[in-house]
Amino acid sequence: MIHAGAVAIGTTTVPGPGTRHQTWGHTDRGPTRNPWRPDLSPGGSSAGAAAAVAAGIVALSCGSDGAGSVRIPAAWCHVIGFKPTTGRAPTSDPTGLAVPGVLVRDPTLLQHWAATVLPDWSPQVGTSPSPLTTAAWSATLGYAGPHLDPEVAGIAERAAQAVCARAGLTLSRPGVTLTDPERAWTTLRSTSSSAAELRHAQLSRRDHNTRLAALFQSADLLLTPTTPGRAHGHDGPGDHLSVALTWGINLSGHPAASVPAGFTTDGCPVGLQIIARPRADELLLRLLDDHIPAAPIAPPLSRP
Repeated sequence: MIHAGAVAIGTTTVPGPGTRHQTWGHTDRGPTRNPWRPDLSPGGSSAGAAAAVAAGIVALSCGSDGAGSVRIPAAWCHVIGFKPTTGRAPTSDPTGLAVPGVLVRDPTLLQHWAATVLPDWSPQVGTSPSPLTTAAWSATLGYAGPHLDPEVAGIAERAAQAVCARAGLTLSRPGVTLTDPERAWTTLRSTSSSAAELRHAQLSRRDHNTRLAALFQSADLLLTPTTPGRAHGHDGPGDHLSVALTWGINLSGHPAASVPAGFTTDGCPVGLQIIARPRADELLLRLLDDHIPAAPIAPPLSRP
């Protein structure tokens, strides 16, 4: 990014070593605060990156997304977060689950980031008329119901309807039932998994991906809440699984984005997750460029 003319002003916070809750944003210097609600986490693990963009400190910040670590803080900080198709950008993660990502308020900056970071970026695809016509909505993906906050789901669904209306997409509710990715993801991520556990994880991953492939035969996009619940406090999420709707997309490798959906009655930002077919990154970013408005900077009085 620096070679492309970006000016780096510093590094941002991520959860400290040994932190169990990667959506916590807690460091040895204390918690990273959410610019919209300082009593809440900004999400993570790209916590400081999202907070800096939301507060207007920077227009663009880089992150890494292994289970939703760009999309979750984007949702909770009311900004836009994007993770590309796995394999389109170099990654140092030996499991391949984590990929480079980006956070912005203005979606037009996503094209500049992609053209700089993704070696095979094809701008001519991104500038052609979008062939996207259909989108599928799911609040739980078939397994995240126990973690679902009805208010969050309702806000995200209304945002999905609005995006589809602006983009001329037909929205369906096909009853999505994917394989719960929790066991497969944690097994693949662990350095102590046995050969038998890894084989089981790969079978589960294959089933999960097969179900997604079948869904994308009849829909161009899959829309969900980015997180099933609202941002948690600085004491951590407890038993709530904030990654429930994001980490399966790291298993499958699809490109995905979180865009601002609105706010709960108590002022918590909510995100809408937009998932596209593998390697349809250009079409996804064109959709965001054309139909997602720039996000506002968090009001000064809401900052710590």
